[in-house]
Amino acid sequence: MYLITTRSFPPEIGGMQSLMWGLAREMSKNFMIKVFAEYNENHKEFDENINFSIERIGGVKFLRKIRKAQLINEFLKDNKVQGIIADHWKSLELIKSNKKKFCLIHGKEINHPKDSYQNKRIVKIFSNVEKIIANSEYTKNLAVSIGLNPEKIVVINPGVNPPKDLNKKSLNKVESLLKIKTPRLITVSRFDKRKNHEKVLMALRNLKQIYPDIVYICIGYGDEEKNIKDLVKELDLSSQVMFFKDISEDLKNALIAKSNIFVMPSIIHKKSVEGFGIAYVEAAQYGVTSLGGIDGGASDAIQHEKTGLICDGNNLEDIYSSLNLMIKDKKYLELGKNAKVNAETFLWSQIFLKYKKIIA
Repeated sequence: MYLITTRSFPPEIGGMQSLMWGLAREMSKNFMIKVFAEYNENHKEFDENINFSIERIGGVKFLRKIRKAQLINEFLKDNKVQGIIADHWKSLELIKSNKKKFCLIHGKEINHPKDSYQNKRIVKIFSNVEKIIANSEYTKNLAVSIGLNPEKIVVINPGVNPPKDLNKKSLNKVESLLKIKTPRLITVSRFDKRKNHEKVLMALRNLKQIYPDIVYICIGYGDEEKNIKDLVKELDLSSQVMFFKDISEDLKNALIAKSNIFVMPSIIHKKSVEGFGIAYVEAAQYGVTSLGGIDGGASDAIQHEKTGLICDGNNLEDIYSSLNLMIKDKKYLELGKNAKVNAETFLWSQIFLKYKKIIA
């Protein structure tokens, strides 16, 4: 039996939630597992439809962490557990056990200055971990730079599920919305500084002079939503930009599938960094190429000049010229075909084989 402790799990939505759900589901096909996860008001219906045991812990955040650790420590005393897999270093901080521990790292959560209080906590916890699973080469290098043992670190990219069949009704709706608009750019992400919507919009202002029918689809919500919408008005891009949020998964997938380029040239903002970028792979599954940023782990998801392009997200000219290169002569078609083939290597059935090698 393996025990999984996670702070991020469905039915809550997000990249981390998808990662931990995919890992738990794939593990359950190979081993008996027990998951300790956070309480969610809609969890009962979700939990009833899965084939492994989940224990939900609620309450105030600080007390929840203590209570969760107590329950795990009690469970470890009474059950034959081969190993513990954690989504975050804080999930291991209060667990007292000599069982083998494996911890995932993602980038932002370990990005603290060397010898700082937080850094010392991180180094101490990872000194007692069997293997550290980094989501990208970038995250591995970051981990080494803050003092973690490189011999313990293995890079395993996040996995994806097979793409869902596209809903014909949603596809027709997208076509009626977009009509003759082309080329079609899309971003699916939170609206925050790291995702770099602002520079994409600035590049779009110049691109529309060459491609008057260009459209940029933004799906998401977040703290920067008002600022981004204000910038659209300021740059006179209201006819080129379409915003969507709280839409069905069918409509989201149809919008991606009917787009030409997934655009997310992420940057480092304060301590926030794109450790990998599963959204690039999800777009690739529908044959859509991506433009990613040089900062962070996008290079693990995008093969530069083969499945997409990597640019300097801090350089407006680089974003503009990269997009123009992809649009010119419809180069995005060739890149998109390559991206779709490459996306198959990220299927959970393939990714889990790498986990199996280190935990079994």
